[in-house]
Amino acid sequence: MDSSFYNSDKFKTDDIRAVDAKFEAQKIAFAPLTFQAIRAMLNLNILKTIEDSGDAGITRSELSEKTGISEYGVGVLCEMALGMNVIKLTKDSTGQNEKFIIGKTGWMLLEDDLTKANFYFTNDICYKGAYDLDKSVQTGKPAGLKCFGDKWTTIYEALSSLPEQAKKSWFDFDHFYSDIAFPEALPIVFREKPSRLLDIGGNTAKWAVSCCRYDKSVQVTIVDLPGQTAVAEKNAADAGFGDRISTYAGNVLDAATKLPAAPDAVWMSQFLDCFSLHQITKILKKVHEAAKPDTNVFVLEPLWDRQHFEASSYSLQATSLYFTCMANGNSKMYRFQELVDAVEEAGFALTCEHHNLGSNSYSLLLFRKKA
Repeated sequence: MDSSFYNSDKFKTDDIRAVDAKFEAQKIAFAPLTFQAIRAMLNLNILKTIEDSGDAGITRSELSEKTGISEYGVGVLCEMALGMNVIKLTKDSTGQNEKFIIGKTGWMLLEDDLTKANFYFTNDICYKGAYDLDKSVQTGKPAGLKCFGDKWTTIYEALSSLPEQAKKSWFDFDHFYSDIAFPEALPIVFREKPSRLLDIGGNTAKWAVSCCRYDKSVQVTIVDLPGQTAVAEKNAADAGFGDRISTYAGNVLDAATKLPAAPDAVWMSQFLDCFSLHQITKILKKVHEAAKPDTNVFVLEPLWDRQHFEASSYSLQATSLYFTCMANGNSKMYRFQELVDAVEEAGFALTCEHHNLGSNSYSLLLFRKKA
């Protein structure tokens, strides 16, 4: 039985009351301002100061004094935070003075790793470029990417050149999602003890290093763009696996790029969502050409229709917009069946599926060449 959130009635019914629907519409109308209000409260240490006050809370004047922000500035930000349920009101022991205390939503913004990764990724990577989302949808190109310069056609080419804070937020976001599933994925991938593993889109070598730590003899080849393979080589060497992790620089979409032949296993972690369905099939045809009949092809992806919680599906649907306006203009976070269909069109068959890996409900799909 599939217990995924998507199979609930959430996307099939419209039974919200009109007054609640109007409130939801106002949240959308003011979303850019409310986002920036929270960013300001984080940057100015206002939200953390409220949290540190504990159950006793803190008055507006005390908050102003501790943060160095005027009572006016503290006031407008905290009033908006009240409207967003980020903070709450309480009274002091006399019952006379109003105080702010942290709310559950505010605690999540300060302490929850998923929320922090999403928030700073949105701010440092997506916020400015999202203004051109409509142009991206019209052209199929990441029109928002120009906020980082006009040298690149996709964000992947730009990664090594991004400003340090933006780069950090991108990798924090990327690794937070995929890395959490690694401990559960490793025993599955190494069940048949592959000696040669091809890691396509290996990025900073985190998976390759994890493989070498898990299995003492495996040899891993990372396939990625030249800028990324340089980073991967350094990280592999720093981890002590320079002799077991090699790299192959190339663009998998380039007709001239041929993948290293006859691997025992192929690994693609949060890689295929970087491409359109047509491109996924094109890439998998290259994998098909390189693979042996018994090569295991593993695809690790967060599929938005295989999530347990509404917040998870929502986050993935929002991430699709990043791909549209910033990354490449034509990819997204996929549903289970559309991704499977694109892979199988290249000559593979789905032989096994593992869902709910890690706290972010990743899906690990195993394909082999069709007989």
